[in-house]
Amino acid sequence: MEITVQWIRTFWTKESRGGEGAARRNTAPIGFALPAAGTAASAHVIRMQESDGFEPYEAQEERGKVEVQLREVDGRLRVFPRVQPLFGLPPRPRRPPAVRLVPGQWVRWQLNYRFSSALGIRGWSYWLDTFNIAYGPVDADVFLSSPDVFIDEKGPLR
Repeated sequence: MEITVQWIRTFWTKESRGGEGAARRNTAPIGFALPAAGTAASAHVIRMQESDGFEPYEAQEERGKVEVQLREVDGRLRVFPRVQPLFGLPPRPRRPPAVRLVPGQWVRWQLNYRFSSALGIRGWSYWLDTFNIAYGPVDADVFLSSPDVFIDEKGPLR
C-alpha cells in the first residue's frame, strides 16, 4: 500500500517566543501541497527557520531518515514518531500510543523540543516537528485539509 510522508521542521529562538516574531512563527504552515515528482521511498521534507523569516525550503529525502516509525501490519499502518534527542523534550505526560491508520486515512502528529547551548552561554533554541502521514493513494493537496487523526504532543516550552 502507498505511504506518503511529509515532515516539517520549524526552528526558532527566544526572539520568536512573543510579539511579532511569535505571530510570524504561528502563521507558518503545518501542511504543504505535495511535489509533482516523488517516489514511494522518499519523503517530502520542509524546513523553516526564524533567520529566514520562516520561508519554507523543500526537499525530497529517503523515508528512512524521517524520525518516525512506519510499519504495515494486518492491512493497517502503524505510525509512531521517534523522539530524539530525549534531553530536548519539554516536560510532558507520558507519550500517546502509536496510531494505526486504515487505507484512506492520514495523521498529523506534532512534537516540540527546546535546547540550551553547552554551558548555557547562548539562549534557548526551539523546534517543532510536524509529521503528516497518509496511508493509501492521495491527492497532492491532501495535507492542506484536516487530518483524520491529530496528535498534539507539544509540551510547555517555558
